[in-house]
Amino acid sequence: MKQQLLIHNKKVSYTDQGEGKTIVLLHGYLESLEIWGAYANQLAKNYRVICFDIPGHGESETISERHSMETLAESLSAALQKLSINKSFMIGHSMGGYVTLMFHKLFPEKLSGFSLFHSHPFADSEETKKKRKREISLVQDGKKDLIAKVNIPNAFADENLEKFKKSVEKATQIALKTPADGIIANLHAMMNRPDLSESLRKTEIPFLYIVGTKDNYISFKDVASAVKMPLQSKFCVLEKSGHMGFIEERDLSIHFIEDFLKSYN
Repeated sequence: MKQQLLIHNKKVSYTDQGEGKTIVLLHGYLESLEIWGAYANQLAKNYRVICFDIPGHGESETISERHSMETLAESLSAALQKLSINKSFMIGHSMGGYVTLMFHKLFPEKLSGFSLFHSHPFADSEETKKKRKREISLVQDGKKDLIAKVNIPNAFADENLEKFKKSVEKATQIALKTPADGIIANLHAMMNRPDLSESLRKTEIPFLYIVGTKDNYISFKDVASAVKMPLQSKFCVLEKSGHMGFIEERDLSIHFIEDFLKSYN
């Protein structure tokens, strides 16, 4: 059941289930906490699992016209403080990974470990920035539906589209409900985020990296392989997944997470 916190006079929506060590799940762009669904339920059998709607997405209010990753991480930190959570294992999917990395930079003492799930620590390329600017223009022109109907199917491996047809439809509906001002605010946050690859490489906090070989957004060959891993880390590959491994290979990716937590926590 969704609950809400008031952070700096803005509503932040979240769910809180299970008991034990705390796992925080952060969704990606055009998603909401609803995207985790059965994945969060499965993890909650052994852990306390908190899912947040990142400000501007889901039912969490937009903070300003243009978000920054610092603003999003600070909002998340304040929310965790209100929930009396001093340390957690944070998992960020795609855009949620960018927030996780900034949270790691600003509040490392609040992490027992962290994971990037179909994400990376690099800043946007010039090509990607142009794409985000085009999406901002489309949203401003009232055409956000076009983005959702293209981006969401592309998030799944091509050969998985039929198998996960219902999941694609559900994810598309979540994307269509994302408020226009929140899309624009978070596109600015992604477009202007810093490169945190050195911060990641030097960390002493346990780090789990989960990637998909068939990801249409985070190239397994060109991007994922370029990440320099820190000392306490593990690199896990989902051979049958695109950008949505928590749906496309749910059981295996849960195994990766639980095995990592047993090893490092």
